[in-house]
Amino acid sequence: MLDAIRWDSDLIRRYDLAGPRYTSYPTAVQFHGQVGTFDLFHALRDSRKAQRPLSLYVHVPFCANICYYCACNKVITKDRGRAQPYLQRLEQEIQLIACHLDPAQTVEQLHFGGGTPTFLSHDELRQLMAHLRKHFNLLNDDSGDYGIEIDPREADWSTMGLLRELGFNRVSIGLQDLDPAVQRAVNRLQSLEETRAVIDAARTLQFRSINIDLIYGLPKQTPDNFARTVEEVISLQPDRLSVFNYAHLPERFMPQRRINSSDLPSPAHKLEMLQRTIEQLTAAGYRYIGMDHFALPDDELAIAQEEQTLQRNFQGYTTHGHCDLIGLGVSAISQIGDLYCQNSSDLTAYQNSLASAQLATSRGLVCNADDRLRRAVIQQLICNFELEFAEIEQQFNIDFQGYFGALWPQLQGMAEDGLIRLEREHIEVLPAGRLLVRSVCMVFDAYLEQQNRQRFSRVI
Repeated sequence: MLDAIRWDSDLIRRYDLAGPRYTSYPTAVQFHGQVGTFDLFHALRDSRKAQRPLSLYVHVPFCANICYYCACNKVITKDRGRAQPYLQRLEQEIQLIACHLDPAQTVEQLHFGGGTPTFLSHDELRQLMAHLRKHFNLLNDDSGDYGIEIDPREADWSTMGLLRELGFNRVSIGLQDLDPAVQRAVNRLQSLEETRAVIDAARTLQFRSINIDLIYGLPKQTPDNFARTVEEVISLQPDRLSVFNYAHLPERFMPQRRINSSDLPSPAHKLEMLQRTIEQLTAAGYRYIGMDHFALPDDELAIAQEEQTLQRNFQGYTTHGHCDLIGLGVSAISQIGDLYCQNSSDLTAYQNSLASAQLATSRGLVCNADDRLRRAVIQQLICNFELEFAEIEQQFNIDFQGYFGALWPQLQGMAEDGLIRLEREHIEVLPAGRLLVRSVCMVFDAYLEQQNRQRFSRVI
């Protein structure tokens, strides 16, 4: 069992920098417009030849109401009729992608995100899943990880029954905060009873896993009222929890301009919220997986971390990092072998491309040898909190200390500060450094100095 994380206020103050979340390396900031559909078709052909299993991500961008904190790619509309034209183009994309893959390639993982996927009507959800099953090899024995993001204000028992019938066995529930003053400040009024009803339905219908999302650092939050939210959430006993740090970037995300910055908690109060949350969750038996994520000890993520098989991709921590990830829908990102590519983030441009029988690929990159090496290093650190140099040396035919010699003074400084243990053949992220693992990964990021750090959230 991994040691518990240790709170060290001095280290947090010194290493709480802005930086990537490393759902990929290189990060999406490095994507460029020279990658297009030809590169995607080439990668799909390689995937077909290698018979790699698949992970599908489907983006449904629509929301009926705006949440002021949200930084997702979304379309706010009360007009449910807007979904149908989008679904027509999405189904075209599914067909165009699938014809370049082998029907024998199984879909081990499926995730519907958004927006609000349950913005779609029951008939539209049936239609979309039927189309996916027609063109991809979805598993029928409930052994896949098939998840969907749920807004409890947009779902009821019949919705949950439909989702289970369609093959979903995991749900991720947006909650953020239960305090009414906080909810009013971010325009997301959602009662504990609504959330509990969806969770009760999921348990009765034997969904395999329930995740709840929380955010700390929202307007009107205090350490005391957020602790009450965490206490209520613990009583719901989700299998996993994501506790995100709110990054206030109104210059990048227009909805955040509706938040009164004077209502935001101070940096000291944010740190206190995180510290108390960690203490509450640890006392309740949750394990810190890393990067805002907690899970019960019998959850697949916790078990994978124990067995050092945990991986990370654009969907966060996963046990399916060996799959080729196919992103479908506006703004969706694919990771197929060494190719990253992203669809247009503009709904009209996405739909127009597919109306012309063209895929909507707008940007991406192809990893070079150095990217692949650094990606492997960062993946090991962020998932396992340790790195064996011999494994990297064997896989990439390098001398680790020789290759990364210029970084050694920084690593030695982190070792002296107690973030890591640095030995001849090994790096271990120590309990005091685990909350700051992004800062350790940033040492190995070859692109970071060229980037505007304001594009990223802070580590804590």
